[in-house]
Amino acid sequence: MFKGSNVALITPFKDDRLDIDSYIKLIHFHIENGTSGLVPAGTTGESPTLSHEEHQKVIDLCIQESGGKLPVIAGTGSNSTQEAISLTAHAERAGANAALIVTPYYNKPTQEGLYQHYKAINDKCGLPIIIYNIPGRSVIDMSVETMTRLFELKNIVGVKDATGDLDRVDKQLKAMGKEFIQLTGNDDNALEFNKRGGVGTISVTANIAPKLCSEFQTLSVLSDDKSKKEAKNFDKILQPLHNAMFIESNPSPVKFAAKQLGLCDDEVRLPLVKVTEQSKEIINKALWSTKLIK
Repeated sequence: MFKGSNVALITPFKDDRLDIDSYIKLIHFHIENGTSGLVPAGTTGESPTLSHEEHQKVIDLCIQESGGKLPVIAGTGSNSTQEAISLTAHAERAGANAALIVTPYYNKPTQEGLYQHYKAINDKCGLPIIIYNIPGRSVIDMSVETMTRLFELKNIVGVKDATGDLDRVDKQLKAMGKEFIQLTGNDDNALEFNKRGGVGTISVTANIAPKLCSEFQTLSVLSDDKSKKEAKNFDKILQPLHNAMFIESNPSPVKFAAKQLGLCDDEVRLPLVKVTEQSKEIINKALWSTKLIK
């Protein structure tokens, strides 16, 4: 169920309030363009600046509007274990298919602390849990050994790996086998990630290029020479777009790109700000190179 091109959904705002109409439009945009799964209320969805009510609302709306057509992997992580349990329990009640839970940021727990954090959530909830390992934002890096211990628990099913270290794919595959779901959180390494045993991505770029990302993911896991060649060509086309989406702090660039495509406004919440004029030029060039705008 959890494979292919899963989109890390942006959360549209208008006048600092949730833009529900645009959000619903985005969900249907993905249903119609081949996205494999929806991931609301993650980092790209600006979860750190969502109120609890808003956090729950975007998850509820995503589940309701997708209507079972696509799996929903709800972002329910926090650096507070009790808060993560609460958010995950809500997502489970709402009908989410899985929870994406980030390693606790700022606290800097030990590996044992990480284990106990996820175990506590696992023990209180019944949803499949995907670990979100992103040391660049959370400071800590979950070791393969800790991940292997967690995989023994009933609800831990995989990882969104945003370490950028492709050797981790090999190590995690060796330690936990093919049943452990490996999704990359780095669009730019998705081709090699899948070659090494990954099964997909949780993608920022898919917000604006869902069809391209979906077609690329389908081809990238096939072993015949024709598919390999086509996947490589898709990757080459997408790389400028991947790079442009991180020219400034995510999700400011992708929100500007979404505005250019008429999907939603580019409003972000402080401490994030809109991208600079120089960055806009680079993003527009990337959109043009992938034929998303003319």
